[in-house]
Amino acid sequence: MTLFSKIVGTGSYLPPKRVTNEDLAQQLALAGIETSDEWILSRSGISARHYVEPGVPSSELAYQASLKALEMAGMQANDIDLIILATSTPDHLGGFPSTACILQAKLGITNGAAAMDVNAVCSGFVYAMSIADSFIKTGAHKNVLIVGAEVFSRIIDFTDRTTCVLFGDGAGAVVMSAANTPGVLATKLHADGKYAGILCVPGNVAEGAIAGGAFLTMDGSAVFKLAVSVLDKVAHEVLEQANLQAAQVDWLVPHQANIRIMQGTAKKLGLPMEKMIVTVDQHGNTSAASIPLALDVAVRDGRIQPGQLVLVEGVGGGFTWGAALFRL
Repeated sequence: MTLFSKIVGTGSYLPPKRVTNEDLAQQLALAGIETSDEWILSRSGISARHYVEPGVPSSELAYQASLKALEMAGMQANDIDLIILATSTPDHLGGFPSTACILQAKLGITNGAAAMDVNAVCSGFVYAMSIADSFIKTGAHKNVLIVGAEVFSRIIDFTDRTTCVLFGDGAGAVVMSAANTPGVLATKLHADGKYAGILCVPGNVAEGAIAGGAFLTMDGSAVFKLAVSVLDKVAHEVLEQANLQAAQVDWLVPHQANIRIMQGTAKKLGLPMEKMIVTVDQHGNTSAASIPLALDVAVRDGRIQPGQLVLVEGVGGGFTWGAALFRL
């Protein structure tokens, strides 16, 4: 019997602290840095974002999103036999133990389910989806919990207005399960390490201390140009793999990085803006969490319906990018 993978539940979580552009402008003004709601909105499409309180790690956001995804899927935590958690802000320095293992403990999973982190930055959720799809189709795993969770507020330089206004914290989750009918139709992943320097946190740990910069740095112009180009190409790759046309896509759920990149991608695909799910205005860029966050919002408000064709795609530091095409 041929096995397929299908998304059977979605969930998301945003920390309660909501920070508007005006709030951020006032905070930056105290440090002598000038910005405004109009400046931020016109360049990014972002009006607000959410930040965690001190001491709240990625695993806690992941836990809250996972509970909602499990509830929608009608599953108990011990029904899960694999956890894949996409994050570039893990709970622990060096990324171990993995945040996925910490999430496993918080969920009370005691069945020995495998757990691992994936770090492809903003593409992380798409990478995790592709890995889960492969595991399910081989029969290695039956129910996979995929989570994107980030606390980017911890790695933002609040003296750099070109980056600090863009990012937020949050988590999104999906449960993917084995099915007899197709759900995930195609996935495609890419990376090109020669662009590693245009979006990165350049520091490292040496002799018990951080050597180099511990804050995110970005060449915005270079990221923009590369993102629009590769997202268009990878979208066509998964459509070709599934023998479908862009016009057949019901919903585009892109990585919520910047409204200009998102609009450019939709335009290249020939998709009207009405078919694109946009949450960047209220969430900011939540990296690996942005796609599952946006997906969950659109599923729960009724826009994305069972059987509809959904295209998700992301691009992030590494440089990494990828896309997935599926029916709910």
